[in-house]
Order: sequence, then structure tokens, then C-alpha cells
Amino acid sequence: MASVAAQPHPRIGPRDYARRRRELMALMGEGSIAIVPSARQLIRNRDSSFPFRQDSDFHYLCGFDEPESVLVLAPGRRHGEFLLFCRERDRERENWDGLRAGPEGACELYGADDAFPIGDLDDILPGLIEGRERLYYAMGKQPEFDHQLMSWINKIRAKARSGAHPPGEFLDLDHILHELRLYKSAEELRVMQRAGAISAAAHVRAMRACRPGMFEYQLEAELLHEFMYHGARSPAYSSIVGGGANGCIMHYVENSAALRAGDLVLIDAGCEYEHYAADVTRTFPVKGRFSAAQQALYEVVLEAQLAAIRAVKPGEHWNQPHDVTVRVITGGLRDLGLLDGEANELIELAAYRTFYMHRAGHWLGLDVHDVGDYKIGGEWRVLEPGMVLTVEPGIYIAPDNRDVAKKWRGIGIRIEDDVVVTKSACKVLTADAPKSVQDIEQLMAGKGWAAAATIS
Repeated sequence: MASVAAQPHPRIGPRDYARRRRELMALMGEGSIAIVPSARQLIRNRDSSFPFRQDSDFHYLCGFDEPESVLVLAPGRRHGEFLLFCRERDRERENWDGLRAGPEGACELYGADDAFPIGDLDDILPGLIEGRERLYYAMGKQPEFDHQLMSWINKIRAKARSGAHPPGEFLDLDHILHELRLYKSAEELRVMQRAGAISAAAHVRAMRACRPGMFEYQLEAELLHEFMYHGARSPAYSSIVGGGANGCIMHYVENSAALRAGDLVLIDAGCEYEHYAADVTRTFPVKGRFSAAQQALYEVVLEAQLAAIRAVKPGEHWNQPHDVTVRVITGGLRDLGLLDGEANELIELAAYRTFYMHRAGHWLGLDVHDVGDYKIGGEWRVLEPGMVLTVEPGIYIAPDNRDVAKKWRGIGIRIEDDVVVTKSACKVLTADAPKSVQDIEQLMAGKGWAAAATIS
């Protein structure tokens, strides 16, 4: 496997953002207007805020990552189609909170055709809306802004006798914007490849560091170190580090228990790099070697995952990889004596759901559970090149399940990779994290493994 050490740090550039805006405006058509408010700065406690993270739709269209901003697209506008409202430069506030682009920087650095102080929004935006036939907006995401927008519309309606013309159609922006986001460009895939490589390296680090007696949060610290060291300043979601029976809790994030010899530990963690998410899960033995029961279940999950990845290719429908995992896991559980009956009947009865209660994956991109419809016209959509999804089957046996032998209880296993659909098949973006029993045991024994990679 080729090392990624010499690869540049990919970023989405101004041309890419401009292309996205052109594509969206072409779908909107002239006579329309789209309005996208930025994310809000959230207070953590008293005078402390959570780290600001821009709204994904807003970022996708311009890369401008300041709060208190509004993006406007007005196809066909004579004085420029891309407008930004943002905070003005303020030397005193910048001394405390960091530099601002200001309206001038919004134009010079981010390609806005026109930019205005956010304080002028009430005065300027109604005039931009007036006369437009269609208004595209994601109603319901920000109730306060919803109210503000409707107040502008009502102001225009109140002037109808004077010739004012409010939009006649209100359309959901998400419907067309999220379809664009579903198909990743070459630039996006390079960013996501690096997010995957960094995340895989973090899982390798955790495997190497793991020892009985450690706490789950100490393994989490190993992950975060690897993320940040390589330029991914935050995880893409709250990391799951579940030892023993904690691995059976789907969204376990407490990460406070001690790791015990003889248990497995399930880590579901991925970094966010340049706003793009990775989502990786690996399950491995705390002491470095699988027990017979653990290995038997693990091999079923791995077989299911590998078969599902092979099913990810153009022309297959979205649900095909999931169907594959259901067949393999049902058969494996029956072979191990955890299910009893004929395979097709067990699948028909969904008997597997006692042990496998989630779907095999989801879209991935700027959001860890990314946007895009899974069905079109009531039918599972067909996979196409540029779509990125996770493949993550699992088996979870509750510690209090008295219907199975004691040796199985409290075992939770999930294996997850990020996969992009290519022209002929698919490519795994997170292959640098080992997942075979042999590779995991060799790595944890300090012998390394063939696919290990370095990152700079």
C-alpha cells in the first residue's frame, strides 16, 4: 500500500465553491433567490462558547466560516449574483475573538460579488427578495430566522398596492442543494481520502496503546491526539469507546469505564478534516488476542462487511449492501446456534434484529450522516459514481440475554469503513485500519502489519 506521507494537504478552493454556486443557480433559474443563514454561535456556559462550526450547506456554497452571516444567491442580478452579509471589521472585538473578513474580505477572499454589514440585513434583503418569483429556503432549521424572513415577506405584501411583488413560490432549498452535495467531486474525494487516512491512523494508534486497566477515555485521548496532530481539529461526531458490554450500546459516549482483559473494545470514531467527516469503527481484544467465541462472532461480521463492500457498485440499489449483511449475519448466527430455523424464514421474520438492529450504512460527507434521499419515487435509489457511504454491519449480544449461552453475552462487534462508488466498483477510503483477526493480533503484539501507513 502506498504511503500517504508525501501527499499534499487537500483543500476545497475558491473555484470549487464558485462551481457549486453556478450549479445551484442553474437549477434555481432566473427570477429566483436563495437565502442561507450561517450557523449560530452556541453558548457552552456563561462566558464560554462551543467551538464554532459552520452550517454545512452554508460552507458548501462559499467556505465562509464566520457566524452572524447570511448568504444570498440571486441568479441574473445585474450587480452580481452572490451576496454575503457578515460582521464588519472591529479592531477591539478582533483583539478578543479573532480576525474577521468583513464585507471587503468577503469579496476579496471568498468571491462575493457584493457584501454588506450584517446590521444592514433588514434594510437591504427585503429589496433583494421583492420582485423575485421563487424563494428557496430551508424552513424549520432556524426558527428565529424563519420568523425574520416571514416578517420581510409580510412587509413586501403590505406594499402590494404600491406595486410591490412578493415571491409567488416558496421552495425547499434542501431538495436541490442536497442532491448536489450527494455527488462528491474529485476535490471533495481527495479531502475525504485524507480524513479517512487520518482516522485509520488514529485507530491503529488506539490498538497499539490499548492495555487492560486503561480507561475508555484514555483510548479516546489517543484518537484525539492523532486527529489533531494531522490537522483535523475535531472529531466528526462524539467518539464511541465501549469496552465489554458497553460495545452493545449503539451510541455509547460516556467512555469512562476501565478496560478489562478478556473483553473486546468497540471504537467508533472519525475525524473532521476541512469540514468533511470520516466514520470508522473497529473492534478488537483489550489484551490483544480474541477468544474463540469472540473470533467466531467477529468473523461473521467481517464476512458480512466484506460481502457488502463488494455489493457497492454502480447500478446496484442503495439497499443491496444491507440485504447482503442480513443474509450473511443471519446465516452466521444460525451456524453458531444463536438462531434456529431456515435462513429465508429467519430473514422474513427479521429474527436477526435481536442481534443486528441497525442498517448497514448511511451517506457520508460534510455531515457524518450526510444529506441525500435514499429512495426516489418510493424505490431505493441506484448507486452512482461519486456517492460516498459507510458500510457498518454489527452483532450485539446484550449481557442480560438469557436465551443464549453465557459465552456470547456482552459481546458487541461492529466493523465500519467509508466507501466511494467508482465508475466500475468502489474504493475503500479507510483501508489503512486493520480489520482481519490476524492483522489486528499482529499489530497489537507489536509486529506491525502490511497496510500500516504514515501521515504528515
